[in-house]
Amino acid sequence: MTSLGAAGIERAAAEAALSVPGVTGLQPSLRHTLAVAGARVRRAVGSTTPSPEAGIHAERSPRTGAWIIEVRCVVTRNRRALDTARDVQEHVGSTVSSLVPCADTPEPVTVVIVTRLE
Repeated sequence: MTSLGAAGIERAAAEAALSVPGVTGLQPSLRHTLAVAGARVRRAVGSTTPSPEAGIHAERSPRTGAWIIEVRCVVTRNRRALDTARDVQEHVGSTVSSLVPCADTPEPVTVVIVTRLE
């Protein structure tokens, strides 16, 4: 078991979410989109493609120390969005749980899914 920071957790969660059938991509959050837009204004040349982690936000609960992970998925219409969301929640939860120490936290990882149809 390896302990990671928020960036490592987000990277692992993005890889796990993208490996689920029915997920075509991850949608950047408004916070990330605004940060990228601001960076583009400051520098004229840069990458306009967001990283996969842009659709993931991970933070620790100050009260319990558990990780709360928001996954913003773009899903296909070929599969029920609910089934895809459940699969993403399970896969991301198990992947991240294997990476974080769960000392005194009964539920070390909570995964929240936001979906958008393609």
